[in-house]
Amino acid sequence: MAFEAFLMSRYVPFVADVPEPAVRTTPQRGFFARVIDAVMQSRQRQAEREIARLLEHHGGKFTDETDRLIGKHLS
Repeated sequence: MAFEAFLMSRYVPFVADVPEPAVRTTPQRGFFARVIDAVMQSRQRQAEREIARLLEHHGGKFTDETDRLIGKHLS
């Protein structure tokens, strides 16, 4: 039996059992793409704060009038 293992090791190429990564990661976004994403998120939060302030100032109810004011204010 040891002789068979010896013969097999001479004629069968050795392939290490290297496991594939369990989860493939997506490549990280570039620097400028991340900067633009951060700027867009910041502006989105600012717009949401302004909408909340307008709603609070006009009674806290979302009516047609407040919808028009928000549209006029943010455009």
